[in-house]
Formats: sequence, C-alpha cells, structure tokens
Amino acid sequence: MKLGVVGLPNVGKSTLFNAITNAGAQAANYPFCTIEPNTGVVHVPDDRLDYLGELYHPRKVVPATVEFVDIAGLVKGASRGEGLGNKFLSHIRQVDAVVHVVRCFEDENIIHVDGNIDPMRDIETINLELIFADMDTLTKRMEKAEKLIKTGEKKYKIETELAAKVISHLEEGKPARSYPFTDEEIEIARTWFLLTIKPVLYAANISEEDISLGESNPLIKRVVDIASKENAQTLVISAQIEEEIASMPPEERGEYLSALGIERSGLERLIQASYSLLNLQSFFTIGEDECRAWTINKGTKAPQAAGKIHTDFERGFINAQVVPYETLKELGSITLCREKGLVRSEGKEYIVQDGDVILFRFNV
Repeated sequence: MKLGVVGLPNVGKSTLFNAITNAGAQAANYPFCTIEPNTGVVHVPDDRLDYLGELYHPRKVVPATVEFVDIAGLVKGASRGEGLGNKFLSHIRQVDAVVHVVRCFEDENIIHVDGNIDPMRDIETINLELIFADMDTLTKRMEKAEKLIKTGEKKYKIETELAAKVISHLEEGKPARSYPFTDEEIEIARTWFLLTIKPVLYAANISEEDISLGESNPLIKRVVDIASKENAQTLVISAQIEEEIASMPPEERGEYLSALGIERSGLERLIQASYSLLNLQSFFTIGEDECRAWTINKGTKAPQAAGKIHTDFERGFINAQVVPYETLKELGSITLCREKGLVRSEGKEYIVQDGDVILFRFNV
C-alpha cells in the first residue's frame, strides 16, 4: 500500500510524515521545502501478529508494511505548471490513495500561504487543481476516442459518452470519485488514471491544545462536511503530538497517550483508516521459521491470497487449511484447533476473511 501525503505548504504535512515514518524528511517554515518526494516504509501495528509471535517464537516476525510518500506542497496554478505543479501531479499518479493534510489550527508563528486559516478554501485549492488536470486528461482521451468511433468498435462510443459526462461532473467542482459510476463504467474510468478518482483521507491537523475538542472543533466540522459530500474520509490528528510520540521510548508512549485521553496513536488510526479506505484486510501465516501478516483486498479468494506469498502457491493450489485468529487465540494452539475440528479445509472458491490464519497446500 502506497499513500501519498499532500497538502498546501506549511500545513504540517512534512512534520506529520516525519513523525509517522521517522524518515527524517526536512520540515521548515517556508513554501516548497519538500521538492522531491520523501518516502518512508512503516510496519503496520497489529496486536494479532504480536500474539502469534509470542505463541510461536519464530526466527522472525514480519508485519505488513505501508509506504508513505511526502509529496511537494501545492499552490494555485499547479495544473498549469505553477510552482512544482507538474512534478506534484505525476507523483500523485503513482500512489494508491491520498492523505490530504488540512491545517485546522491557529499559530501566528507558522505562516499560511494564503494568510489565514480556512480548511474549505485549502481543500478547494488542491481539489480544483486536480480537477483541472483530470479535465485536461479526459478531453484528450475523448478526442482520441471520437476519432476511433469510425472503426466501428462500440467501446469508443461508450468511452466518448462517459468521458463527456465525467467532464461535466468535474466542471461542477466535484471530484471523479463522487461520480456514480456503474461497474462497467468504473472499469473504463480506471484506464484513465484520473487523480480525483483516487480514494482520499482528509487528515485534519490540530494543535495539542485543541485535542479535547475533537470533532466539535468548527474547523474540523468543515472538513468532515466536505469529505461526506465526496466519498472521502476524515481523520483528526495532531502532527505536533505525533512528533512528540516519535521522540519517546516505545515504553513511554502508552502512558503519554493515556494522559491526553487518546486510545491509539495517530499512525495506528491512520493505517486503520487507510485499510478501510482501500478495502484491505490481513491474513496470517505461522510457523517456527516465520510468522507474517499479508495484506490483500477484501473479497480475495484463497488461490489469489496464496499468490501473494509465491506465484507457485497460486498456480499449484490444492487447498487452504484455515482457522480464524480468534479461535486460535482462544484455544492457544493449532494442535488443539485440529483436535476439535476447527481447522477448515477450504477450496478455490473460499473468500479469505480478515484475521484468517492459513496454511496453503499446493503442488507444482
């Protein structure tokens, strides 16, 4: 999973990125501090994998990972190449989803590129630039498809008509992800690689002082309202707090979060929200050599899940020996699960569930 962290200059984007990745990206109080994207790979926190590691004491425990990409700050005119526009847009095309950091705190010591704090304006600035870029992309695709209609292939007429409808939708200032695509239409739309069709998580960045307000913060309410209208999600997070957490020894972090009245770190909540956004889940493989978490799309069938481990597993798939994580935890060993008949043998049509512990049988 590759997440692009975007936002206007000086909204706390790179500070948040540093905190959640410890990648050491430069954060400073001036526009375009980030030019080339910084990347950081982080482990996905998962209590279930921690338990399996304690149960089996394998040589190694391998968590799932998320790659975060800190993309340059954007300004008006990026779709026309202003600022670092072209680079910014090309970097967004390469990620699976967008984490859009929105400034929801006042601080006279941190300059805002537009002079004052307005989440609605800030979101609109970035969204409009992405919409303009998508309109340009679609206009070119539509012109190309129109020329190919004379070949007699029905698909070009369908593509032309759909592109025209989506352009009209974009002209209303609405992102492509809020367009009501049919199943057939979304397959066509995926070939366009639109920027505004990507799933978006708005990270409403608040100060430590505002943490107690939560979503009653009027600035947060504006972000939530926008997100609800465009099929996006909102996460309230404090880059300032995450920065402090990152600097602490791991054993002190829980106590610090408890003192603030926060159950889980922003990183955990961000990853959890991103999994939901991208319709992802995890299954586990266990053994003396290795316990590992694997990330797959919800709805993935057993052979394709096996293929995440190795293509030979998918090609020679025989069956999957499956026990739910909760069942294994309750009984405490795979042997007891087998004795009680709770390890199921599943075939090619089995849809893997979140938390499944699986042994794949295959023959190549």
